[in-house]
Amino acid sequence: MANNADILRYIDSIARDKEIDKEALIVAIEQAMTQALAKKYGVDDVEIGLDRETGEFACNYDVSMEEQGRIFAMSVKQAITGKIREAERDVIFDEYYGKQGEIVSGTILRFEGDTVIVNLGRNVEGILPRAEKVRSENYNVGERIRALVFEVKKVGPRVKVILSRSHRDLVRALFELEVPEISDGTITIRRIEREPGYRTKLAVDSSDDKVDCVGACVGVRGNRIKSIIDELNGERIDIIRWNNDPTTLIANALKPAEVGDITLDPAAKKALVIVNEDQQSLAIGRKGQNVRLASKLTGWDIDIMTRAELEQSVAADSQTDSPTDSANPTASPDAPPAQADTPPHADGTRGTAGEPG
Repeated sequence: MANNADILRYIDSIARDKEIDKEALIVAIEQAMTQALAKKYGVDDVEIGLDRETGEFACNYDVSMEEQGRIFAMSVKQAITGKIREAERDVIFDEYYGKQGEIVSGTILRFEGDTVIVNLGRNVEGILPRAEKVRSENYNVGERIRALVFEVKKVGPRVKVILSRSHRDLVRALFELEVPEISDGTITIRRIEREPGYRTKLAVDSSDDKVDCVGACVGVRGNRIKSIIDELNGERIDIIRWNNDPTTLIANALKPAEVGDITLDPAAKKALVIVNEDQQSLAIGRKGQNVRLASKLTGWDIDIMTRAELEQSVAADSQTDSPTDSANPTASPDAPPAQADTPPHADGTRGTAGEPG
């Protein structure tokens, strides 16, 4: 009886340590022993059950478990070990699958080529591939790192947790952590466009007229936005107010530049934005970054021009479209009229009317 009680305690201990379901572990043990006996005796109708109260095994064949020998014990042990690993993998998979889109913390463990391996705890390793890294960031072994859980999948007996530092949803998750009004649904993040390591544009909206969506995201003296910028190693973040009117939305998206007239071409989804000369470089941004992100955020192809550039463009188009004398484009108004060619005389000579032949 003591041995049977020890079996139950051992099962309970494994289930707690591996954080797996106790009943699933017992079923795995029953299946492992059933398969081992069926293989040993060449039968396929073996049934073994473990009493959950006493720890005693019951079999529909008259066999003694203590007399099965070392090979039987090894087979059972290998099968149980495999089942435990599968159950442990399933627990980890379920946990991190539910964390997709969330931020996790870990320690950089090592590098495998361009891939960063992160220790997430409990013998779980996160993978930060080259495509999900930020070019301007440096990664060193032993450093703490926060990243987005981008994808989780089962690969054989292991769970592959793919992390990201470059995905736009990393910014979204950081704002959800820092701004309570976003997590409780008062403020909604409508769209995010990001060039990792350089600049992000974030469009927000508030369901409560009393809550300033932009001010809430920035925080008192910028404390909320500062902590997010620090986490992103100085990446610039523009928070704009969402508006269903495309003209207003485009003007907001191009901030901090001040814009003038905006002309929309809905069929082509294009917008012509007129700015003062002192605002042009700010509207376009470094290497076109500001206008490029604004175009992605609004869904409109934005063209930035000054008033002078627009007038020059219109003048050039007018000259291109002006009519020309298509019949005789090289004729001069002072040139004499062309004379018709006269037919030859009988002797082969030519002459005009009234001339001798």
